[in-house]
Amino acid sequence: MSSSTAPRRAPQNTPDDAPDAAPDRTPDAVPEGERRAGRSTAIMAAGTLVSRVLGFVRAALLTIAIGTTVGTVADIFEVANSLPNVIYLLLMGGVFNVVLVPQLIKHAKDADRGADYTSRLMTLSVLVMLAATVLVTVAAAPLMHVLTREWTPEMLQLGTVFALWCLPQVFFYGMYAMVGQILNANGRFGAYMWAPVLNNVVAIGAIGLYLVMFGAYAGGDLLGEWTTAQTLVLAGGHTLGVVLQALILFLPLRGLGLGLRPRFGWRGMGLRHTGRIAGYTLVTMAVSNIVLLLSHRFINGASAAREDPAIRVPGTEGWSADLAEAAIPGLTAYNQAMLISVLPHSVFVLSLATVLFNRLARSMGEGDHAEVRRTTASGLRTFAAPLMFCLAAVLVLAGPLGRLFGSTADSAQVTGMAVGALILVMSLSMPFRSGSFYLLRVFYAAEDARIPMIVQVSTSFVTLALTAAGAFLLPLWAITYWAVVASVLAHAYQFVLVHVLAVRRFGDYGFGHVLNAYAQTGVAAVVAGAAGAVVAGLMGAYSGGFAWSTILSALLTCAVVGTVMAPVYVAALRVLRFPELDAALRPLVGRVPALGRVLGAR
Repeated sequence: MSSSTAPRRAPQNTPDDAPDAAPDRTPDAVPEGERRAGRSTAIMAAGTLVSRVLGFVRAALLTIAIGTTVGTVADIFEVANSLPNVIYLLLMGGVFNVVLVPQLIKHAKDADRGADYTSRLMTLSVLVMLAATVLVTVAAAPLMHVLTREWTPEMLQLGTVFALWCLPQVFFYGMYAMVGQILNANGRFGAYMWAPVLNNVVAIGAIGLYLVMFGAYAGGDLLGEWTTAQTLVLAGGHTLGVVLQALILFLPLRGLGLGLRPRFGWRGMGLRHTGRIAGYTLVTMAVSNIVLLLSHRFINGASAAREDPAIRVPGTEGWSADLAEAAIPGLTAYNQAMLISVLPHSVFVLSLATVLFNRLARSMGEGDHAEVRRTTASGLRTFAAPLMFCLAAVLVLAGPLGRLFGSTADSAQVTGMAVGALILVMSLSMPFRSGSFYLLRVFYAAEDARIPMIVQVSTSFVTLALTAAGAFLLPLWAITYWAVVASVLAHAYQFVLVHVLAVRRFGDYGFGHVLNAYAQTGVAAVVAGAAGAVVAGLMGAYSGGFAWSTILSALLTCAVVGTVMAPVYVAALRVLRFPELDAALRPLVGRVPALGRVLGAR
């Protein structure tokens, strides 16, 4: 939805504090505002989908280059390369993403279209991010010591070198978020979602260069043979991708015609009011990401377990060293499972929620709580269709999906089974993750960051308590498996809590309709999953056959099974007369009309 689109007003005979009795609309009655929202969502979803597909390619190639659950270097690089994003989120991520957008929207109505406010805000943000980046980069070695568990000196040394190359990404993550939110506030949604495509292309190019220069990982001690040239290509290439991801956004930013330039002096900007809101968000992000780093520290103990020949997964006695190591997933495998489980959220939910957030913010500003409830329920119901299909697909294809990250070494199938087990469990968090995320956005649209702080901080402590309990009670090889279970439980807790608080604050948003949507899509998902499981079984997904033989065979299996499941799922939803089906399909068929004809979308 563009920034010029006004939200629909509630009917005058609808009490402001009453639940909406009939939130559904016929598919043919699509207001102009929703058509614009659909176009914006389609552009964003397309960019996110392309970016995520390239992210899979990057992850698969990285697995081929340096391994996953064997070789140790993969986990060392994963810790260093994921650290900048976590630190950026810890420092300022929440402020950019949810606090500043309402302020930017308000100042867009100024005589200068918000140019002065935006210039001053950008200047302040650049100075803060630059100072923070310098400080964390100088502290690279202490950070690696604090954030790892039982790592050897050799592992810490290489991790510090990787961190020195990767930590400058903090500044450019901040610039990407800052400029992206300015574009979003001005109704330019596409560039923000498409910029990561460039990042992934550059990273893929770097890994391709690495494979040409140094070859694929074939087992053995990669840590003991690592060279400076390998660090330059791998870590330097990934950092270059983040730099270009930020810089490319300055092209559409210039197209806004705001005439932005460095401006100092921040009195009169309302930063005191914004600061009170941002304070809650900073506490939220600080606690959440500190807990994330501590949880990662526990997971990093699995990498150390591979270096101890006395630690073996039960049932691997007598296996070779490489095979025994492959059965112990670490941070790389955990993040690969997260990559799969978060994909539906990123492609379908995040893009639509970003567009709907502007509508929620405007409705809140006008005091139209009935429209807020309608928008809340509409989003949650529309999310159900893609989320439940993806959940069914991942449950059916967990093994082949794990095999995509199994590398080309002799231990590839064992690695694939370990990663697949993580994917299988983590996928169960999909509905809870997206539902709680969207409900938290409703509070942020009301410029209330206190409730999200309470919800997310308490969720973080639940996550940390569960992960820490597992770390102290379970052997090192099992901690990553347990961390995935803890993540699912924490997301379920978070959704229940934020739902209760949202109903207390805004009234019943039509939760019964939302549950009905998930019941209908759940039935359709079971039908589609059964069809997919038959095909997957015929392709050897459950017997170690064709689906497990190579990365390409696993990818082909996923493609064939997904192609079978999709029309079965849509047909089942048609039979069940699921009212939000067309709304869920619109972002995709709007970009690919032929897909709409195949699926029968209107």
